[in-house]
Amino acid sequence: MSSVEEALKRFNTSVEETKVEYRRLGKSGLRVSVPILGAMSFGTSNWLNWVKDEDKALPLLKHAYDVGLNTWDTANSYSNGISEKVIGNAIKKYKIPRHKLVILTKCYGYVSEDPAFRTVNVGPQIAKSKDYVNQGGLSRKAIFQAVNNSLARLQTDYIDLLQIHRFDQNTPIEETIEALHDLVKSGKVHYIGASSMWTYQFALMQFAAEKNGWTKFVSMQNHYSLLYREEEREMNRYCNETGVGLIPWAPLARGWLARPLEESGKTDRSSGPQNFANWSTEADKETIKRVQELAQKKGWTMTQVTLAWTNAKVASPIIGFSSLERIDDAVAATGKTLTEEETKYLEELYEPKSIQGHI
Repeated sequence: MSSVEEALKRFNTSVEETKVEYRRLGKSGLRVSVPILGAMSFGTSNWLNWVKDEDKALPLLKHAYDVGLNTWDTANSYSNGISEKVIGNAIKKYKIPRHKLVILTKCYGYVSEDPAFRTVNVGPQIAKSKDYVNQGGLSRKAIFQAVNNSLARLQTDYIDLLQIHRFDQNTPIEETIEALHDLVKSGKVHYIGASSMWTYQFALMQFAAEKNGWTKFVSMQNHYSLLYREEEREMNRYCNETGVGLIPWAPLARGWLARPLEESGKTDRSSGPQNFANWSTEADKETIKRVQELAQKKGWTMTQVTLAWTNAKVASPIIGFSSLERIDDAVAATGKTLTEEETKYLEELYEPKSIQGHI
């Protein structure tokens, strides 16, 4: 066999092994896998008891990469930086070429030296501590420090997509956007994105970037699912109109849309925390039953029905995985679509909810 034939054979094998599709992130040229792997569940169980420790997380990352799920989302605050370390160690352990991955991380949150301490639980008080002042939020100092620390933990010299985890009321928008722009120009960051906030806040940041010729956000990671559709009113519309890619978190409603109603809410992850809905309204319950009904009718899993709905609405959903089987289940949604009637059947019972995620 000639070298050309061998190369073609390797290429064909690569195509066969790729079980996902890749989509442009908004109007940028960056392509991300569908779905995106969410790494909040990787790090240390000392931080949250449903988080996978490194020895259990590494095989999941390897399997995700093997099937083509090459876009991984984490944050500096997840397990106080240990989530990023797990990703860096996976790249090193499995000798994954860095350019074959799309790594997403976030800044804004505070990172504690104590793995078990959840800094978010103490709220604004944290900025009053000599050990934490200037280490969180979106000041120029905080952003630069967060990025340098993330690069060290990830064992890489660039971040594909740096996202601001929330809006910072205490820092001028121009200071934040210029700092992000400078990081892009330095090569440490390739693209920038944002996460849950009010639409007017996101619009103000985009306007500031455009006015000053700075780098604009290409993505929005917001809270969105079949059971939580408040973002359709403003944020989703704004992003779709302006070419910003939607990469929502909790598309499976913490597992409630992935299994029959009687099996949901029994894990630590799906039953809390209390500031998130437990999907207990009658409309929610009936919607979950309809997902199950469609799954049985079509011979799909409930996850696949839910993702068929989600994938038609966004660039790519972010999903956390607890097993190899869960990865394969989500990946198997590739190419699956719902009819207009099926989509309406799933959506028609929705009732408005209070805002969850950024307040």
